[in-house]
Amino acid sequence: MHYKYYIIYKPYLVLSQFSAADGKACLKDFFTVEKDVYPVGRLDYDSEGLLILTNDASLNHRLLHPKFVHEREYLAQCEGLITTEALQQLTAGVPLNINGVRYHTQPCRPVLLKEAPNVPDRNPPIRFRKNIPASWIKLILTEGKNRQVRKMMAYTGFPVLRLIRIRIEDIIAEGMQPGDIKSLSQPTIYRQLFGK
Repeated sequence: MHYKYYIIYKPYLVLSQFSAADGKACLKDFFTVEKDVYPVGRLDYDSEGLLILTNDASLNHRLLHPKFVHEREYLAQCEGLITTEALQQLTAGVPLNINGVRYHTQPCRPVLLKEAPNVPDRNPPIRFRKNIPASWIKLILTEGKNRQVRKMMAYTGFPVLRLIRIRIEDIIAEGMQPGDIKSLSQPTIYRQLFGK
Protein backbone atom coordinates (compact mmCIF):
# COMPACT_ATOMS: atom_id res chain seq x y z
CA MET A 1 0.00 0.00 0.00
CA HIS A 2 1.20 3.49 -0.81
CA TYR A 3 0.97 5.59 2.35
CA LYS A 4 0.36 9.32 2.13
CA TYR A 5 1.14 11.89 4.83
CA TYR A 6 0.00 15.51 4.95
CA ILE A 7 0.00 18.28 7.50
CA ILE A 8 -2.64 20.97 7.22
CA TYR A 9 -3.59 24.18 8.97
CA LYS A 10 -7.27 23.63 9.75
CA PRO A 11 -9.15 26.93 9.55
CA TYR A 12 -11.45 28.22 12.28
CA LEU A 13 -15.07 26.97 12.13
CA VAL A 14 -14.26 23.87 10.07
CA LEU A 15 -15.06 20.29 11.11
CA SER A 16 -12.08 17.88 11.42
CA GLN A 17 -13.67 15.47 8.92
CA PHE A 18 -14.26 15.20 5.19
CA SER A 19 -18.03 14.75 5.40
CA ALA A 20 -20.32 17.74 5.87
CA ALA A 21 -22.66 17.84 8.86
CA ASP A 22 -25.32 20.33 9.99
CA GLY A 23 -24.37 22.71 7.17
CA LYS A 24 -20.92 23.32 8.71
CA ALA A 25 -17.77 23.64 6.60
CA CYS A 26 -15.56 20.53 6.57
CA LEU A 27 -12.06 19.58 5.38
CA LYS A 28 -13.18 18.75 1.83
CA ASP A 29 -14.15 22.41 1.38
CA PHE A 30 -10.45 23.32 1.72
CA PHE A 31 -8.30 20.25 0.97
CA THR A 32 -8.12 17.74 -1.87
CA VAL A 33 -6.51 14.43 -0.90
CA GLU A 34 -6.84 10.74 -1.77
CA LYS A 35 -10.18 9.13 -0.80
CA ASP A 36 -8.63 6.87 1.87
CA VAL A 37 -6.80 9.71 3.67
CA TYR A 38 -8.30 10.89 6.97
CA PRO A 39 -7.34 13.12 9.91
CA VAL A 40 -5.38 11.64 12.80
CA GLY A 41 -7.26 12.82 15.86
CA ARG A 42 -9.13 16.06 15.63
CA LEU A 43 -9.27 19.73 16.38
CA ASP A 44 -12.53 21.20 17.63
CA TYR A 45 -14.73 23.06 15.15
CA ASP A 46 -13.87 26.35 16.88
CA SER A 47 -10.13 25.62 17.15
CA GLU A 48 -7.56 25.96 14.38
CA GLY A 49 -4.09 24.89 13.43
CA LEU A 50 -2.04 21.77 12.87
CA LEU A 51 -3.71 18.50 11.87
CA ILE A 52 -2.14 15.37 10.34
CA LEU A 53 -3.86 13.52 7.49
CA THR A 54 -2.85 9.99 6.46
CA ASN A 55 -4.00 6.55 5.31
CA ASP A 56 -1.37 4.87 7.54
CA ALA A 57 -3.40 3.07 10.23
CA SER A 58 -0.30 2.26 12.32
CA LEU A 59 0.58 5.97 12.54
CA ASN A 60 -3.01 6.67 13.56
CA HIS A 61 -2.71 4.06 16.36
CA ARG A 62 0.66 5.37 17.58
CA LEU A 63 -0.67 8.92 17.84
CA LEU A 64 -4.06 8.21 19.37
CA HIS A 65 -3.44 5.36 21.84
CA PRO A 66 -2.92 6.79 25.37
CA LYS A 67 0.13 4.57 26.05
CA PHE A 68 2.13 6.45 23.39
CA VAL A 69 2.78 9.86 24.97
CA HIS A 70 3.60 12.75 22.65
CA GLU A 71 3.70 16.52 23.03
CA ARG A 72 1.11 18.85 21.58
CA GLU A 73 1.68 22.61 21.75
CA TYR A 74 -1.09 25.19 21.69
CA LEU A 75 -1.36 28.95 21.69
CA ALA A 76 -4.44 30.24 23.51
CA GLN A 77 -5.75 33.78 23.65
CA CYS A 78 -7.66 34.05 26.91
CA GLU A 79 -10.00 36.53 28.52
CA GLY A 80 -8.38 38.40 31.41
CA LEU A 81 -4.81 38.74 32.64
CA ILE A 82 -3.60 35.24 33.52
CA THR A 83 -2.21 35.01 37.04
CA THR A 84 0.77 33.18 38.53
CA GLU A 85 -1.71 31.10 40.52
CA ALA A 86 -3.40 29.95 37.30
CA LEU A 87 -0.02 28.97 35.83
CA GLN A 88 0.74 26.94 38.97
CA GLN A 89 -2.64 25.17 38.73
CA LEU A 90 -2.03 24.28 35.07
CA THR A 91 1.47 23.02 35.85
CA ALA A 92 0.16 20.71 38.58
CA GLY A 93 -2.88 19.57 36.58
CA VAL A 94 -6.51 20.48 37.21
CA PRO A 95 -9.70 18.48 37.85
CA LEU A 96 -12.07 18.30 34.87
CA ASN A 97 -15.31 16.61 33.95
CA ILE A 98 -14.69 14.54 30.79
CA ASN A 99 -17.89 12.97 29.44
CA GLY A 100 -19.39 12.85 32.92
CA VAL A 101 -16.27 11.37 34.55
CA ARG A 102 -14.02 13.27 36.97
CA TYR A 103 -10.49 13.44 35.60
CA HIS A 104 -7.29 15.12 36.81
CA THR A 105 -5.18 16.38 33.90
CA GLN A 106 -1.55 15.41 33.52
CA PRO A 107 0.88 18.20 34.42
CA CYS A 108 1.43 20.56 31.50
CA ARG A 109 3.95 23.27 30.70
CA PRO A 110 2.29 26.70 30.53
CA VAL A 111 4.23 29.79 29.42
CA LEU A 112 2.64 33.23 29.69
CA LEU A 113 3.56 35.22 26.57
CA LYS A 114 4.61 38.84 27.10
CA GLU A 115 3.16 39.89 23.75
CA ALA A 116 0.79 38.49 21.15
CA PRO A 117 2.44 35.79 19.01
CA ASN A 118 2.80 36.13 15.24
CA VAL A 119 -0.21 34.08 14.11
CA PRO A 120 -2.44 34.27 11.03
CA ASP A 121 -5.42 36.60 11.15
CA ARG A 122 -8.61 34.82 12.11
CA ASN A 123 -11.73 35.10 10.00
CA PRO A 124 -13.96 36.26 11.58
CA PRO A 125 -11.70 38.00 14.11
CA ILE A 126 -12.11 37.91 17.90
CA ARG A 127 -14.65 40.50 19.02
CA PHE A 128 -12.61 43.32 20.55
CA ARG A 129 -13.70 44.58 23.96
CA LYS A 130 -11.55 47.47 25.12
CA ASN A 131 -12.52 47.20 28.80
CA ILE A 132 -11.72 43.47 29.10
CA PRO A 133 -8.00 42.68 28.70
CA ALA A 134 -6.82 39.48 27.05
CA SER A 135 -3.60 37.51 27.34
CA TRP A 136 -1.80 34.80 25.35
CA ILE A 137 -0.47 31.59 26.82
CA LYS A 138 1.51 28.70 25.33
CA LEU A 139 0.53 25.27 26.64
CA ILE A 140 2.47 22.04 26.09
CA LEU A 141 0.38 18.94 26.84
CA THR A 142 1.01 15.22 26.50
CA GLU A 143 -2.67 14.26 26.30
CA GLY A 144 -5.66 15.37 24.28
CA LYS A 145 -8.99 14.92 26.02
CA ASN A 146 -12.14 16.40 24.50
CA ARG A 147 -11.91 20.24 24.62
CA GLN A 148 -9.19 19.85 27.25
CA VAL A 149 -7.38 23.18 26.83
CA ARG A 150 -10.64 25.13 26.91
CA LYS A 151 -11.81 23.26 30.03
CA MET A 152 -8.44 23.73 31.77
CA MET A 153 -8.40 27.47 31.11
CA ALA A 154 -12.05 27.87 32.12
CA TYR A 155 -11.24 26.06 35.39
CA THR A 156 -8.50 28.61 36.15
CA GLY A 157 -10.91 31.49 35.40
CA PHE A 158 -9.48 32.58 32.05
CA PRO A 159 -11.80 31.39 29.24
CA VAL A 160 -10.26 30.74 25.82
CA LEU A 161 -11.12 33.21 23.05
CA ARG A 162 -8.92 31.65 20.38
CA LEU A 163 -7.08 28.31 20.31
CA ILE A 164 -4.38 27.29 17.82
CA ARG A 165 -2.42 24.02 17.77
CA ILE A 166 1.04 24.85 16.47
CA ARG A 167 3.05 21.67 17.12
CA ILE A 168 2.80 17.89 17.45
CA GLU A 169 6.21 16.59 18.65
CA ASP A 170 8.68 18.01 16.05
CA ILE A 171 6.04 18.80 13.40
CA ILE A 172 5.46 22.55 13.49
CA ALA A 173 2.87 24.68 11.68
CA GLU A 174 5.43 27.47 11.31
CA GLY A 175 4.70 29.76 8.37
CA MET A 176 1.45 27.96 7.53
CA GLN A 177 -1.78 29.84 6.93
CA PRO A 178 -5.36 28.56 7.32
CA GLY A 179 -6.08 26.23 4.39
CA ASP A 180 -2.39 25.38 3.74
CA ILE A 181 -1.39 21.76 3.13
CA LYS A 182 2.08 20.14 2.96
CA SER A 183 2.97 16.62 1.87
CA LEU A 184 5.60 14.81 3.99
CA SER A 185 7.52 11.61 3.29
CA GLN A 186 7.16 8.61 5.61
CA PRO A 187 10.76 8.87 6.92
CA THR A 188 10.27 12.59 7.65
CA ILE A 189 6.98 12.27 9.50
CA TYR A 190 8.14 9.24 11.53
CA ARG A 191 11.38 11.00 12.45
CA GLN A 192 9.53 14.20 13.47
CA LEU A 193 6.93 12.31 15.49
CA PHE A 194 8.88 9.43 16.99
CA GLY A 195 12.53 10.43 16.63
CA LYS A 196 13.38 7.61 14.21
